[in-house]
Amino acid sequence: MKRPLIWLVLVAAIALALAALVVALNLRGEDKVHAGFSSTAAPSADTVARGAYLVRAGNCFSCHTQRGGAPFAGGRAIETPFGTVYGSNLTPDKATGIGEWNTDEFWRALHNGRARDGRLLYPAFPYPNYTLLTRADADAIYAYLRTVPAVAQPNTPHGLRWPYSTQAALAVWRAMYFKPETYEPERAQPPEWNRGAYLVQGLGHCSACHTARNVLGANTGMTDLSGGLIPMLNWYAPALTSHESGVADWDLAEIQKLLKTGVAPRGSALGPMSEVVLESTQHLSDADLHAMAVYLKSLPAAPPANRGEPVPVTSEMADRGAKIYQKHCAQCHGDKGEGVAGAYPALAGNRAINLPVTANLVQIVLGGAFPPATAGNPRPFGMPPFATVLSDQDVAAVLSHIRNSWGNQSGAVSQLEVNQQRTSTRL
Repeated sequence: MKRPLIWLVLVAAIALALAALVVALNLRGEDKVHAGFSSTAAPSADTVARGAYLVRAGNCFSCHTQRGGAPFAGGRAIETPFGTVYGSNLTPDKATGIGEWNTDEFWRALHNGRARDGRLLYPAFPYPNYTLLTRADADAIYAYLRTVPAVAQPNTPHGLRWPYSTQAALAVWRAMYFKPETYEPERAQPPEWNRGAYLVQGLGHCSACHTARNVLGANTGMTDLSGGLIPMLNWYAPALTSHESGVADWDLAEIQKLLKTGVAPRGSALGPMSEVVLESTQHLSDADLHAMAVYLKSLPAAPPANRGEPVPVTSEMADRGAKIYQKHCAQCHGDKGEGVAGAYPALAGNRAINLPVTANLVQIVLGGAFPPATAGNPRPFGMPPFATVLSDQDVAAVLSHIRNSWGNQSGAVSQLEVNQQRTSTRL
C-alpha cells in the first residue's frame, strides 16, 4: 500500500473515531423515550399548581413570550454572538406547540437538551442548568403547560450564522461542554441549603448570567458565579462570590428582601436582574427565598480579579463632571452622594459604583433604570435616561467624578467606554 493511501486511511479512521465519540457523548445519560402519551390519567390539581410555581421559578415566561404576545406562545428574539435564537411555542397546540409531546420527550428536552424529533437544542435554552431538575419537577412543569391556552403560532426559525446553525457544530459543542446531570444533595449541608443550591444552580440558572463565557459561549459550570458580561445586552452580572455582589456579610432577611421586592438597604435589582425579580423570584415562597439566601450567603469568597491600576481622573474631567453632577444628579442623590433612604441610592461607598467593570453605570446613565414594580415595592423610584441629554464626554466625566468622590477611589471612565456602550446597545 502506498504511503499517501496509508495516510488517507489513517486520517479517515481518526475522523470516524472522533465522530463516533461525539455521537456517544451526545447520547450519554438519555433514558428510553416511549412513543405516545405516558399516561392517560389527568394530573392532579396539586401537580398542576406545583408546575405553575416551577415555571415561575425557572422564569420560562420571559423567553417564551413575545412582548405583547400570548403567554408561552414563543417568538421572542434572543440575541447571541452567533445570531438570533427565538423562544419556542410551549402551549399545547398540536401543530405548533407541545401538544403532541409526552412526558418522556419533555423530560429529555430539559435533561438532555434534545427536541421531540431528536434535534439537539441550542443552549440559549438553559438545559445545561435544567438538567439538574428532578423527573417529578419536570413532569409537573409539563402538566402545567398542558393547561395553558393553546395558541397556533409557528416557531420562528433561528437566525444563526454558519457553522453555528448546523447540528454537527452543536454536537461538537455539547461533546465538549455539556453533560447530563442530576442534583446530588450535599450530605454535610442542611436541607434548606440543598434546596437553595437546587434552585440557584438548576431552575434559577443563575450561572447563565453570573458566569463569564468563552469564545464558544460556554461557561465554567453551574457553581461558578464569578461574574461576567452578558453577551449582546452589555450588562455586567457581578460576581456572587466576591465583594462585587456577594452577600456573605448580609443578613438573610436582606437577601430575601432583594429577591422578593427588587430593593434592599444595600442593593437594588436593575437591568436584566430587574426582569428576573419581576417575572420569577418575587413569586417564590418565603421558604424557597430563604433557602436561596442561605445558599448564596454560604458561597466561598473568591479574590477579586486583577484588573490593573485604575485610570486617574484629570482635573479637567473632574471639574466637568462635578458641574454636570450638580446640574443633573445632586437633586436626587445629594450633594455628597448620600442619597435618600428608600428612594434614591447613596453613591458614596456604593459597591456598584466602584466595580472595576463600568458597563452597568454607563447603561444606567444612558438608558435609565428602574427596579421592578413588585408587590412589595409597587412604585419604585428609578433613574431617567440621559442618552439624549449628555454627550459621551459628559457621561464619562460625571461617572468619573462619582467614582472618585466622597471616599470612592475607582478610577476614571473613558469616553471610549461610553461610546462603545452607546453604539452597541439598543437604547
